[in-house]
Amino acid sequence: MSTMIIHPEGWKPAKGYANGVLATGRFLCVGGQIGWTAEQVFEATDFIGQMTQALRNILDVVEAAGGKAEHITRLTWFVTDKAEYLAHQAEVGRAYRSVMGYHFPAMTMVVVSALVEDEAKVEIEATAVLPD
Repeated sequence: MSTMIIHPEGWKPAKGYANGVLATGRFLCVGGQIGWTAEQVFEATDFIGQMTQALRNILDVVEAAGGKAEHITRLTWFVTDKAEYLAHQAEVGRAYRSVMGYHFPAMTMVVVSALVEDEAKVEIEATAVLPD
């Protein structure tokens, strides 16, 4: 599998994400993951704890398919509280790197009024491209 970060000439640097990722290999779609454990239990009630668990869940799915964090090409985040997210930017970065390392795929964040699971504060879906 090969990936190339796409950054248009003259654009300011992206911070914590890529504007585009070009990849070849096997395509894996990971459904939206929330901050509960494999037993579907919320151990964390705070945003950072749930975000960390959701990222771990994504990585578990990617690894089950034979991939690694570096194979993730896109993350779409759905958050229920923009202010909470923005108030914890430094913690978000540390928590993200604790799971994904310094791999920053293309990302989108969407603020939503609610998620299907009432306790969920964040849901993240992923796309990965795994080696042939």
